[in-house]
Amino acid sequence: MKLIVGLGNPGPEYELTPHNLGFLTVDRIAGEDVAVRNRQCRALTGRTRIGNEDVLLAKPETFMNLSGLSVRELLAEYKLRPEADLIVIYDELDLPLGTIRIRQRGSSAGHNGMESIIETLGTQEFLRIRLGIAPEKKILKPFTKRQLKVVDEVLDTAAEAVKVILTEGPAAAMNRFNRKKDDEDEPDSK
Repeated sequence: MKLIVGLGNPGPEYELTPHNLGFLTVDRIAGEDVAVRNRQCRALTGRTRIGNEDVLLAKPETFMNLSGLSVRELLAEYKLRPEADLIVIYDELDLPLGTIRIRQRGSSAGHNGMESIIETLGTQEFLRIRLGIAPEKKILKPFTKRQLKVVDEVLDTAAEAVKVILTEGPAAAMNRFNRKKDDEDEPDSK
């Protein structure tokens, strides 16, 4: 089983804010067929299957700064290892809105939710999908209508990236999704 955790804050006032891109991605992965509403280990969860993998989707209800508590409990409950079984999806201030980056390890880069997870698990060795929100500085302010169009596209891309990670592997996903938008428009110069 793989654990896919989207980071965010519970409550309708935070729903469509930049800091909740992780929650929104989990909802997009779930689609209409999977309900992410079971309460366990301080999170809302739902089960699905992607490719040949059983997947537990999770949205911690601990608020962003304590996300690690829920993630640690979920990993323990299902006897999962962070380095092999965990994918965390979250917002990234250092990347432009609409950008996606997949990494297999790394620091929190100042993100409080990631800092909580790294500190609680005692490791930086787990896969993460970072979704850009720059130049947004008010991470708890709702997206504008113009931004929501870009958000909708990046949620589709992030959901597709999860599928590629689980069916083709992290390296294939990084090669496909860790590209600048200009790279996709330029023909090969051979």
